[in-house]
Amino acid sequence: MLVAHPDDEALWAGGFILGHPGWHWFVGTLCRASDPDRAPRFRRALERYGADGAMADLDDGPEQKPLRDQDIGAALLGILPRRHFDLVLTHGPLGEYTRHRRHEEVSRVVSALWRGGELVARELWLFAYEDGGGAYLPRPRQDADYVEMLPRAILEAKRELVTGVYGFAPDSWEGRVVPEAEAFYCLRNGQALPERLLQKGCP
Repeated sequence: MLVAHPDDEALWAGGFILGHPGWHWFVGTLCRASDPDRAPRFRRALERYGADGAMADLDDGPEQKPLRDQDIGAALLGILPRRHFDLVLTHGPLGEYTRHRRHEEVSRVVSALWRGGELVARELWLFAYEDGGGAYLPRPRQDADYVEMLPRAILEAKRELVTGVYGFAPDSWEGRVVPEAEAFYCLRNGQALPERLLQKGCP
């Protein structure tokens, strides 16, 4: 799984990771390797998942200045232990809420690396959430290819990752988001992004 920030993996697909403990997971983040708070929390999250992982350290300032695709690609490929996987998961092309540029950039670059063969996997799954342009908390998109309602034990373990390991208060935005159902677009064999994935709002 390749994401922009530590905690993105927990919010958008933590239940999926926890629900497949027999898989050999690797989680990589584009940002925050030098963050004295988030970096150690990410390492503790990896321990909970039983996963390997690594962090890059590209700019994540509040200005959200655009990053070059080639720099993002080099940073992400640079932290990977290998280039061949069974499945790759990452952000949706429009992100999961309105809006964070880094989510959109990671989605675009990971998708391009996969279609171009620099990142090899049978399937690429993109997080499929929307927030109505900020009108409500993120929830699964109606056109998602795969939606799974999390069992209670998995949901509570995921919530503990967000509030306990990552330290967000239960009444914070992150604490209130924690989706009870996780949703993905599922692409196969280098498939291009369908046009519907680039449409804002909830079809």
